[in-house]
Amino acid sequence: MKYCAFLRGVNVKGTNMKMADVCKVFQDAGTENVISVLASGNIIFSSDEKMEELKSILEKSMSEYFNYEAFLFVKTEKETENIWKANPFSDKVGFHKYAFVGNKNIENVLMKEFQEAVKAEGEEGEIVNNIFYWQVPKGNTVDSGFGKILGKKSLKDQFTSRNLNTFEKIIKKF
Repeated sequence: MKYCAFLRGVNVKGTNMKMADVCKVFQDAGTENVISVLASGNIIFSSDEKMEELKSILEKSMSEYFNYEAFLFVKTEKETENIWKANPFSDKVGFHKYAFVGNKNIENVLMKEFQEAVKAEGEEGEIVNNIFYWQVPKGNTVDSGFGKILGKKSLKDQFTSRNLNTFEKIIKKF
């Protein structure tokens, strides 16, 4: 089975790692056909293990090798493709589009936070197929009310996000 692991917090805020090292950790943990897509912690691999077991094994391996608390979220090739295809937003000049992958029901937590946050003009959030999607004006991603919420320590092990362009690049590598 082919999977993509989405690592949280890679190459930001002092957590720097080379993707070649990350791929080696995945291989040493028993996965095969390991490749990285971009330097933001997107690892495509094959395994016969179940997703829940992979998450546990890979988080433990990453934490031990890099000496940090690793959080990652595993999706099948089909699930990854469906996230990209289900994007509810049309292309809008001057906006970024993101999808969030994470623990079960995190989309509802994110929607609640989004609804309570101060929003920029044109900023939108929507849930499709249990995935939270966010559209935000370029330049406002980190500074928006919702963007500031995303860094909450209480949420750090719950999800990660990727620009939808990243999903397209991942799909092309499968």
